[in-house]
Amino acid sequence: QVHLVESGGGSVQEGGSLRLKCEVSKAYSVHVGSMGWFRQPPGKEREGVAAIDFDRSTTYADSVKGRFTISKDTDKNTLTLEMNSLKPEDTAMYYCAASHGVRGTSFSPDFYSFWGQGTQVSVSS
Repeated sequence: QVHLVESGGGSVQEGGSLRLKCEVSKAYSVHVGSMGWFRQPPGKEREGVAAIDFDRSTTYADSVKGRFTISKDTDKNTLTLEMNSLKPEDTAMYYCAASHGVRGTSFSPDFYSFWGQGTQVSVSS
């Protein structure tokens, strides 16, 4: 069974940094499928933040380009999101997602079959 567990969220001031990690169960290899990070601000819909394909090609939402970096560690079977220069509008619940062996990058939630429970990020001004 595939399990994704996020960690690393917290409360920071504007301009600060956080590093989110998604630990993936052995039933899924981060090497073969595409994965992504999504977020859901309070009262808003879930939105794609960053995605990474099996070949490590990446896609970012315009709002986070130059500030966030997505990466994966195939040895540890983890997905990471480095977040720098955080802004109050980055406040949201952040979710890790994995596709069912599908390749490519997408910000459509329907593209992904597996989801974690989320980790909260709060940025104060």
